[in-house]
Amino acid sequence: MPSPYVFFWDIDGTLLTTQRAGAAAFEEACRQVMEIDTFDWKGIDFRGQTDRGISRRTLEAHGRPADEEAIDRLLACYESRLPSHLGQRDGAALPGVLPILEHLRSRSDVLLMLLTGNTRRGAHAKLSRCGLLEYFHGPDGAAPFGAFAEAGALRDAIARAAFDLAAQTVGGPVPGERCFVIGDTPHDVSCGKSIGARTVAVATGGFSEGELRACEPWRLWPRLPEPDAFVSALELA
Repeated sequence: MPSPYVFFWDIDGTLLTTQRAGAAAFEEACRQVMEIDTFDWKGIDFRGQTDRGISRRTLEAHGRPADEEAIDRLLACYESRLPSHLGQRDGAALPGVLPILEHLRSRSDVLLMLLTGNTRRGAHAKLSRCGLLEYFHGPDGAAPFGAFAEAGALRDAIARAAFDLAAQTVGGPVPGERCFVIGDTPHDVSCGKSIGARTVAVATGGFSEGELRACEPWRLWPRLPEPDAFVSALELA
């Protein structure tokens, strides 16, 4: 019996938009933890970065210690502020996401997982707010299911953790041609390639089709298509 198809999904800009609620929560956390009046965004690019990586760069940019304890403290504050900011904004699933997730969930040969730079608690808050948490339950019912920023500051480390978790879940290695990493940034494409997965890029986040095309993903769309076209393009049996 062939291995199931495994879909590793990015969150922000791919599955949903929070209308920058995450950025607002992070800025509030920085003001509180670092005790600063003016937060400087210069040189800090959120797109495709992990929460741990962003935290480290932010602390360093403001001349603060950037050890693991300091990063954990900043992220804990961010996680505590995120739900209220999500409630103040009209975040939602992006176009095409719900029909595709519904279709994939109905198939017995598909495993849906997350591969995200969000922390686990941050991912839970965002997915819950946008009505997507139900699609990412593990075999034991726990959600969200996948790999998160806790696996490391680098995207490739999170990808490896997700790949290993998939193998553990299905009882053996999953061939690269049956793994798909879906995201909206060059970081998603590169980390997918690092685990030998087929990479699917969508220009629904902060990068254009041209910028994503330069990374040579296996498939590229301006936005997710209808489920039939999605299945056909990805060559699912």
